[in-house]
Amino acid sequence: MSLYANPTKSSPHSPYLPSACRIEEAVKPTDKEKFFRIIPHDPLLLNYSPGQFFMVGLPGYGEVPISITSGPDEGGCMDLCIRAVGNVTNAIHRLEKGDALWVRGPFGRGFDVEGMAGKDLVFVAGGIGIVPMRSLVKAVIKRGGFGRLTLLYGAKGPEEILYRDEFEGWRAGGVDVRITIDRPSPGWRGDVGVVTTLIPPLDIDGGRTLAVVIGPPVMYKFVIRGLRQKGIKDEDTLLSLERRMKCGLGKCGHCQINCVYVCQEGPVFRLSELKGLPEAI
Repeated sequence: MSLYANPTKSSPHSPYLPSACRIEEAVKPTDKEKFFRIIPHDPLLLNYSPGQFFMVGLPGYGEVPISITSGPDEGGCMDLCIRAVGNVTNAIHRLEKGDALWVRGPFGRGFDVEGMAGKDLVFVAGGIGIVPMRSLVKAVIKRGGFGRLTLLYGAKGPEEILYRDEFEGWRAGGVDVRITIDRPSPGWRGDVGVVTTLIPPLDIDGGRTLAVVIGPPVMYKFVIRGLRQKGIKDEDTLLSLERRMKCGLGKCGHCQINCVYVCQEGPVFRLSELKGLPEAI
């Protein structure tokens, strides 16, 4: 059974050439992130799978790798959520509705939603890892035909929780959404602690469960330990690796781990595939 989507080519044109997209919506849900809904001039850009990414940029500033946060078939639009952390992303944050954003892709190996069907799924997202996880959650809800669905989401504080207004809709779609924050905050009545504290209480059938983990690299080894204790096999644990992709084409070497190029062979990997790559986690 495959758990990966086949890499897709976005256009018959050169993958080195970006395509202009019109910004349809630009909203700042937090102090750090800005949400963009864009309409590509090239409709082939919409041929993506959850877990893939685009190279997004502006002339004169450069490009950055950005995960897709929209689900499939969003009516000719796609969603990006971009954190301002440098020169390029700060320039992108200054854009508003009607401006142009330049995009290449999609790149990499994403999730094969069809190949995951029939299983129980545990989604574990830390921080901005909820951005690419949203794409997968929306795709799973839309397809249907899965077992028990559980989302564990950890954020530093209530002010950094993304997509808060969508959680009730996800629950209505069959997802058990559980949220925790790192430390107590005034007015917060939910769970407190890092996201791994949500794993022990779970009732999991390890033999029929797939786990998907997306978040900062520092959390991975602790999440993996918790999932193993629940009986989830390494070949049934999928990780999206965070690397500084620069080209998306396996040419520049920025994302290379030994002989593996994350932008081409990932960013989605089975945990069992990473046993010979100690630098991966």
